[in-house]
Amino acid sequence: MTSNIIRPGKTIGILGGGQLGKMMAVAARHMGYRIAVLDPTEDCPCSALSDIHIQAAFDDKEAARQLSKESDVITYEFENVDLEVARIFEEEGKLPQGAYSLEVTQNREKEKQVAVEADLPVPTYRIIHSVDELEDAVEATGFPAVIKTISGGYDGKGQLKLDEDLDEARSFIKEGGTYIVEAWLSFDLEISQVFTRSQGGDITYFPIAENVHKNHILHESRVPAPTTDTVVEKARDAVKRMSDHMNIVGTFAVEMFVIGDEVYINEMAPRPHNSGHYTIEACSVSQFEQHVRAICGLPLLPVHSFPAAVMVNVLGKHRDILLNNLENYHGIHLHDYGKKESRTHRKMGHLTIIGESLEEIDKIIENNNVHLW
Repeated sequence: MTSNIIRPGKTIGILGGGQLGKMMAVAARHMGYRIAVLDPTEDCPCSALSDIHIQAAFDDKEAARQLSKESDVITYEFENVDLEVARIFEEEGKLPQGAYSLEVTQNREKEKQVAVEADLPVPTYRIIHSVDELEDAVEATGFPAVIKTISGGYDGKGQLKLDEDLDEARSFIKEGGTYIVEAWLSFDLEISQVFTRSQGGDITYFPIAENVHKNHILHESRVPAPTTDTVVEKARDAVKRMSDHMNIVGTFAVEMFVIGDEVYINEMAPRPHNSGHYTIEACSVSQFEQHVRAICGLPLLPVHSFPAAVMVNVLGKHRDILLNNLENYHGIHLHDYGKKESRTHRKMGHLTIIGESLEEIDKIIENNNVHLW
């Protein structure tokens, strides 16, 4: 496949100006690219790094056409992109990632179908459209189970754990909605495999991270994940098969559950991912630079990494504590996203600690009271 090379000096359009868009822009800037961003928020994090900020709703077709006019190539920082907008970019030959990966990752039923088509293991699941179908679904999945909205939802929103009392689940189901009911897996750990695929099909893998959540929000990503070589091999084989099946371009993340030496596909993200932020300091190339290289048709760089790294999310409730005591934190890289409104559980930044081992890093975390997060 011959890629359309987008050379430095050209403009990369980014749909979405949040922290992922900002970090993409940082990587693109140091390579010499100009940035255009479409985002409805006047002072979104990416706006300070952009040459052009189109302030409009994400589903504004006229604004999308303006972004396309200003850009030589277009990418997105989140998956809930209006598919009609994505198809405008695709039809104009400016969206190397295509609209299909968005279509799949916006819909949990399609995610599962793609995994099954690629012969990858997933938890037992059923799709339901009404309360009447709930009992048959949980009979297939068993208890405990989880019910999720078919689209939307993040950080634990839009889902509910099910036990044998289904009253709460019946209230959760709204008329006209579509839901997925999945078996609840008692897994050993959750991992992320972040990788980048070029337009020609070459793949580079970042070290697999273990994801640790608090209150359904990602708290830490820890590298290397405490897995076996067998798990690493199965995880990479899974994303290779899935990425070839979907013809993915760019940086992509797949979250998986690990049980013994088996992996089960959980969810996918068709763009750089929170669990891959550690790559900025801990790897020879970040997930963002590799993404820019992929969408611009440039060769991917080989990935080399430090022996260990931990990324810790900074939420709104932590931000002032951190910034007011920054001089007391040692051995810690800070990323502040520059968001104007700080809410209790909103992701406002992250910390990265790198070292020779996770034990060494955990001592740094302990000494700096980061564990209080």
